[in-house]
Amino acid sequence: MTPNTATSAPSRRSFLASTAVAAAAVAGGMPLLAACGGSDSGSGGGTSAGKSAKKLLPAYVATNVVTPDIAAKNGSAVGFTSKLDIASLKTSVPKKLGKGGKVSIMSPFWGSPPKSGNAYYKAMNDLIGVDVEWQNQDGNTYDQKLGAVLASSDIPDVVVIPGWNMGGKIPSAIIGKFADLGPYLSGDAIKQYPNLAAIPTDAWQRSLFGGKLRGLPQPSPYVTGIVPLYRKDIFDKEGYQVPTSADEFMALCKEITNAKAKRWACLDMKWTAFQSFGVLSGSEKPLGWNLVDGKLVYRIETPEYLEALEWTRKLFAAGYVHPDAKLGKSAATDPGPKFAAGEFLIYAQNISQWWSRTAEQATQNPNYKIWGMDIFGHDGGKPTLWAEQPAGIFAFVSKKASESVIRDVLAVANVTAAPYGTKEYMLTNYGVEGTHYTVKNGVPTKTDQGNNEVINAYVMVASPTATIAHPDFPEVAKAQVEWQQRMGAFTKKSSFYGMQITEPSRYTNLSNDFEQLEDDIVRGRKKISDMQQAVSDWKSKGGDQLRDWYKKLLDENGPAAS
Repeated sequence: MTPNTATSAPSRRSFLASTAVAAAAVAGGMPLLAACGGSDSGSGGGTSAGKSAKKLLPAYVATNVVTPDIAAKNGSAVGFTSKLDIASLKTSVPKKLGKGGKVSIMSPFWGSPPKSGNAYYKAMNDLIGVDVEWQNQDGNTYDQKLGAVLASSDIPDVVVIPGWNMGGKIPSAIIGKFADLGPYLSGDAIKQYPNLAAIPTDAWQRSLFGGKLRGLPQPSPYVTGIVPLYRKDIFDKEGYQVPTSADEFMALCKEITNAKAKRWACLDMKWTAFQSFGVLSGSEKPLGWNLVDGKLVYRIETPEYLEALEWTRKLFAAGYVHPDAKLGKSAATDPGPKFAAGEFLIYAQNISQWWSRTAEQATQNPNYKIWGMDIFGHDGGKPTLWAEQPAGIFAFVSKKASESVIRDVLAVANVTAAPYGTKEYMLTNYGVEGTHYTVKNGVPTKTDQGNNEVINAYVMVASPTATIAHPDFPEVAKAQVEWQQRMGAFTKKSSFYGMQITEPSRYTNLSNDFEQLEDDIVRGRKKISDMQQAVSDWKSKGGDQLRDWYKKLLDENGPAAS
């Protein structure tokens, strides 16, 4: 999971649901929030990757409709920093691909869904040539609704499933209930849908479930999405230097902290510690494993894991961490207000907050400047970072859908996957100019109607290659992409990168208690020796057998390409 676990998924969800979804939601940049899976059998586990996957994957054809201001590099998103010129928007879908049929889509929704038949839905359906009927469900309880729907015989034509909702029996239900899109998308077949063809191959590989291409993906950069964010305005004023090692960070925290003045250095920096010490990614179970000198090692077995926890524990013990974070109160769940008040100056969170915090403080605090620290190697050298998965939200088509319905769904996806700088992107993400948004000085701003209608719908079907674009704060977009590119240079892909894996059911809960134990240790409620004992117990209760299972997968499929 990501930092501040209690709210990590809602932060992703509220980000997708925000009125700024057009500028940032498809940017990705976020690590996945829970284990995803795909298997050859729901209980026995398996993978749909490796040697057999290549023939299932769509051909990749890069788009040339729009040229980004900053090209992707080292696993980053592409970036746009120019002002938006509505008159120069390109057309990426020259003719309607939809045949006028009806398509029902169930998707998570955060907030109050708009009424059916609203101006946004009408405009999108007219552009696509499909009558999409939305079955929006509360995103906060979506897993419950999802389980009930997939257990029934009445499934909508399309079901959107985020990675964090793919626990339990959901992966086997995906295999049993959803169609193989391979005949329509594998190889050169995808060229009928140019915007889908421009989605990176890694994202399509993550869409393989049960040996078939079943998902329409939302691509993400593989660079870590967790950034140590800091108050650059206060750093500049006080003369604080951005640290380049774990010791420098500790010394900086001592310099900043003044409890009597109600200022602390940071929140829980556990995830920055994992990055700094080179701990294998933990936001997806398969990524926590890696082949080292011929032996498979899980992240909790590594000395770096314990070192990162011990360093974080020292931050708490020294009193450098805001007391709310220690107690799990407001600053930990919503860091914005107390960060803006200067009660703490550093916290680790999703890269999306670099922009969102900037935007929310722009008018009331013009001197406020949030920025991202480069991740430092704990010893002052180069860090070793581990790649996140390249896609995390998927749309699936019912097995009962006719070919005409599948074609209409793909027509929808081909529009929603249009790149930034196109008419289709603007309509998908902003709605109708004059009705849902206005443009002033190259910056699109949603109207009240836009804020009520243009959220959480079509953007959930499929997305273009990961993109960062903030016309209101282009300097932030530039900085975000350049941060990703610098960190990407230090990023490695583990042996299971890009693979869609379901562990056998007997192992699925084996690691469930480690995150709570981590948090107890860094807060001084448990000891490092407790973790060592937990790791020993994990091995004897099935960890070693799980290692053998993963090793067999590698032997059969080969490791991910580095």
